[in-house]
Amino acid sequence: MMPPLSPHKRRSSRVTLFAAVALGAMSVFGGGAHGEDAVRQVMPAAQPAVAPQQLTREKAPDQSEIERFCSNIADAARDRRYALQAEELKQLQAGIDERMKALDEKKAEYETWLKRREVFLARAEDGVVKIYAGMKPDAAAERLAIVNADLAAAILMKLDSRKASVILNEMDQKAAAALTGIMASAARRVDPS
Repeated sequence: MMPPLSPHKRRSSRVTLFAAVALGAMSVFGGGAHGEDAVRQVMPAAQPAVAPQQLTREKAPDQSEIERFCSNIADAARDRRYALQAEELKQLQAGIDERMKALDEKKAEYETWLKRREVFLARAEDGVVKIYAGMKPDAAAERLAIVNADLAAAILMKLDSRKASVILNEMDQKAAAALTGIMASAARRVDPS
C-alpha cells in the first residue's frame, strides 16, 4: 500500500495527469507530429501514439455458412413454434370450455323453465276446469281473482276461449292483465331468456 500523498503532491500529480491526457488527446485528434513530441516531453516513457487502424470490411458469409446456421437452429425454432401453437391451442380450449359451460347453464335453465311450464299446465286438472266452465262468468271471475295467479291462468287456458274471454271481461283490469301476461308467456314456445 502506498503512503498518503501530501496535498501539494496530490495537486501536482493531478496537474501532470491532466496535462498528459490533454496532450494525448491533442495528438490523437490533432494528428500532427507536434502532438506526439509534446506527449514525449511530458511523459518520456510513454509509447508513441498508435495510428487508428483502417476498418476492413469482412466478406459476406458464403451460402454454406448460412445453411449450417439455419440447420443448427432449425430444431430450436421448430420446438418454439410447437410450443407457441400448443399455448394457442390451450387458450382456444379454455375459450371453448367456457362456452360449453355457458351452454350447459343455459340448457339447465331452459329445462327448468320447461318443467315449470309443464307443472303449471298440470295444475289445472280437468275436473277443476269443468267446474269453472259450468259457473256463471261473473262468479268464475270473482273466484279466479282470489286463486293463485298461475292456477287461475292455467284454468283459463284450458277453458273454451269464448268462456275464458267472458270471465276475463268480468274481472278487475289489473287481475285480468296479470293473468293474460301469464297465459301469454306460458303459450310462448321459445326460451323466455
